[in-house]
Amino acid sequence: MGASWLHGVCNENPLAPLICGLGLTLYRTSGDDSVLYDHDLESYTLYDVEGHQVPQQMVIEGGETFKRILKETRKVRDEHTNDIYVLQAISIVLDRLPELRMEAWFAADADMISLKSWDRESAEHVLSCGYGLMVQGYDPLIKALAKDIDIRLNNRGMLFGSTVPLHIGGPIYSLYNGRMSFPSLQTLSWRSNPRLLARCQESLLDKLTRPTTGGMNFLADDIILTVPLGVLKAKLIEFEPKLPDWKVSAISDLGVGNEIKIALLFDTVFWPNVELLGIVAPSSYACGYFLNLNKATGHPVLIYMVAGRFVYDLEKLSDESAANFVMSQLKKMFPNATKLIQYLVSRWGINMNSIGCYSYDLVGKPEDVYQRLRAPLGNLFFAGEAVTYSAGVVVVENCRRYLLNKLSNMEKLQLISIRNEILKDAIPLQISRM
Repeated sequence: MGASWLHGVCNENPLAPLICGLGLTLYRTSGDDSVLYDHDLESYTLYDVEGHQVPQQMVIEGGETFKRILKETRKVRDEHTNDIYVLQAISIVLDRLPELRMEAWFAADADMISLKSWDRESAEHVLSCGYGLMVQGYDPLIKALAKDIDIRLNNRGMLFGSTVPLHIGGPIYSLYNGRMSFPSLQTLSWRSNPRLLARCQESLLDKLTRPTTGGMNFLADDIILTVPLGVLKAKLIEFEPKLPDWKVSAISDLGVGNEIKIALLFDTVFWPNVELLGIVAPSSYACGYFLNLNKATGHPVLIYMVAGRFVYDLEKLSDESAANFVMSQLKKMFPNATKLIQYLVSRWGINMNSIGCYSYDLVGKPEDVYQRLRAPLGNLFFAGEAVTYSAGVVVVENCRRYLLNKLSNMEKLQLISIRNEILKDAIPLQISRM
């Protein structure tokens, strides 16, 4: 399981033309003013930890109250020179304005997030038109983008380097218009003249067919590094020479959160026809929600989603135990829930290919952290989720200019025409909401 939403359902989103060209369908789950970002409260049913439904009017009032609280935290931010946690700001707001107090609301760990930076709308370009669920998932889009590209999978890699060390074992390959998944990347030599070296650990197949090679080595003119921030923070990739201090500090100055998805397939639908079934509790530790995929896909599927510290405890459980826990929560809300047919559990926090999911701003860190993180090192470019949308656009443009300046013709950029094939019969975004 991976990404589910398109953030910014508008033509300005660079993914929109590709989605249109492939005829993929979006299911809108929120507009620009949503209190829960991915979701609106207009198709939402909340339950307490005992399984009792929260009155809908209270849910609506809670959403409006939450908006007021967030608005007041901006005033608190302006009053404080030093950065503080969002949770501290909320406490200050509730002390000043007791009429805004409400129990059992927050579904995230607000005591870890920077008040100064949690809403970077003033510094970052935020795409409009809300969020849409990719009904067919991102798989068709990924397959289309991967067409005719040399992609190497199932190899564990650890090093990026600048020159080919004499002691390095294994053959050397030139990688042309190719991509390697993180598991294939071992070492990266980045101060090259002019080429980069990526060393990859041998796969099981390599061990069987070439037991003495010690892995493979790839030469590339340029590399765009998009591995998750958690992988960089865990130092699972070795850089030769070591990254400069300003780049290392940029990696350490951002936090990595965690979330879990548990997909549940049933033989029939037994829940109400709303988009989300939320669980509220006295602390964020026990909060979570069920995404009703039946609304978007017609299949009897619920996705349980929860974020924060609670996720790390869930990831300690076996898949069966995690599914049983979620079913126990569901049966409190729906005692007549039917038997679970199949389940699937994500484990991004303990998966060494991700080590967490979303990045977030830590308290008291410099405001230029994203600029430092996205800054290139010669022909090594940094991109991915942690550098934000705006920074990602800058990275792509920087790399494009670098390549165009270096190449005397466009032959090595011929894969762009394949993207144009996707776009030539593009239709408007197909957006639904039932």
